[in-house]
Amino acid sequence: MIVGTALVATALAALPAAHAVPLDHHRTGLARRTHSIRPGDTGPQVRELQKRLRDLHYDPGAITGRFGGDTRTAVWAFQKVNRMKPNGVVTDKTWAALARPRQPHSIVAKTPPNRVEINLRKQLLVAYRHGEPALISHISTGSGASYCGASGCGVAHTPTGDFRVTRRIKGWHRSALGYMYRPLYFYQGYAMHGSTHVPRHPASHGCVRVPLHTADVLPHVVENNERVYVRG
Repeated sequence: MIVGTALVATALAALPAAHAVPLDHHRTGLARRTHSIRPGDTGPQVRELQKRLRDLHYDPGAITGRFGGDTRTAVWAFQKVNRMKPNGVVTDKTWAALARPRQPHSIVAKTPPNRVEINLRKQLLVAYRHGEPALISHISTGSGASYCGASGCGVAHTPTGDFRVTRRIKGWHRSALGYMYRPLYFYQGYAMHGSTHVPRHPASHGCVRVPLHTADVLPHVVENNERVYVRG
């Protein structure tokens, strides 16, 4: 499903400024939550979770009060940053972390204020604006498996190193190895792009998969020629 322009604009408007500070008056209530919620749940606590994740620069999708796949991938990313098992279940420990969250650990030193960091070990992407996280996302990168496609055979790995965003394509694009949604290319045919399948483990041919709803936001956060740092 492709998200319309109006929904993209809504998502962008909801993204907080990169320097925004979590509101103190929410912290006590969040820390005292003891009722676990998980994918499939609905209600005001789910809505509270979605709003808090968005405030902290994760992307839970639309604020609906329904714990669907979009919210689950945002919870995975939050749990990874906060050194928890990314299982998507919001327990009292997760609520406490939402009240006093960790910041993502930068994987490189002496970096420009606007950049993208891709952590292969954690399967995590962080886009920085003005030196602060502006968008944090779960990803799925190269699986390490052998494959054969229209362009030949190879091993599914994601290259590590220092790169730049070279070009972008709007909408869906059919590559030699499959479909990509709104790809941002950073090295040869490797791109950050939306996918319908972004599991917790590395599963791509080498590109950096992000959830479809996040692929509608990422191109508005990341500019062409911006630095991309990929580390294992």
